[in-house]
Amino acid sequence: MYVVLGANGRAGGEVARALIESGEAVRVVLRRKEQSEEWTALGAEVAIASVEDAGAMADALTGARAAFLLNPPPVSGDPYQRTEEIGAAIADAARRAGLPKAVVLSSIGAQHASGTGVIATLNRFEALLDGVAPATAFLRSGYFVETWSEVAQPVLSQSILPSFIEPSQKIPMVSTIDVGRAAATVLREEWTGKRIVELGGPEDWSANDVASAFAEVLGRPVTAVLVAPEERAALLAEEGVPGEVADALLGMYEGIANGLFTRQDSSEHRRGTIALATAIERVVATPAGR
Repeated sequence: MYVVLGANGRAGGEVARALIESGEAVRVVLRRKEQSEEWTALGAEVAIASVEDAGAMADALTGARAAFLLNPPPVSGDPYQRTEEIGAAIADAARRAGLPKAVVLSSIGAQHASGTGVIATLNRFEALLDGVAPATAFLRSGYFVETWSEVAQPVLSQSILPSFIEPSQKIPMVSTIDVGRAAATVLREEWTGKRIVELGGPEDWSANDVASAFAEVLGRPVTAVLVAPEERAALLAEEGVPGEVADALLGMYEGIANGLFTRQDSSEHRRGTIALATAIERVVATPAGR
């Protein structure tokens, strides 16, 4: 039995689907019972637990061969304090359950304790979960291609791709489909101790490349336009992003601009197979993101 956290999110959902499609027994951990219908229809077992509840999480993890663990993306409050609380609860739960193997979602750039905004919370999350199981792997993902769904509307209506990343700067990006497949693969591998696995797409991409992929899918030109740093906070506020969360997100883009979103030579490096246009085609089909 493989246990997957965050199954209703982008990455966790792809991990659960990849395992189910491979014929594995899967238990997804959901916050609310009403979220379970899709997963029971796919044949998954469902456990209801909040990531902050160590007792309920321990029950959900009991009996697992391995588990996919993550720190949910921040939506409110102080992301750094939330990481402390969630990381401590998940670590406690895993130890109570005697979890033998864990794959923990992290991010490229998580080697830096500061200067990377919200990515720095994953530096701390890695520290809290280090040694949480006899075999623990930190899957450091590139920037999710599906994150561009958050600005798909101006692409569809105006053929403009707003970007907080300088349009020509290539960075590690990857489709969450590849994240799911990679996590499912690592979960079934055998090792002991700690691993850091860094995952990108078939190649590194820029916002200009993303705009070109939108253009290919839509059949018309699309232009990437850099949003000036001084304009970004107001845009996030208009979208309803709370101030502390917005600050952490803006810090991430500052870290990317400063060259901190990079792989480590000492890590395992892997690449997915999903082409940029393939991932963007899915974004266009479901612009709100999955």
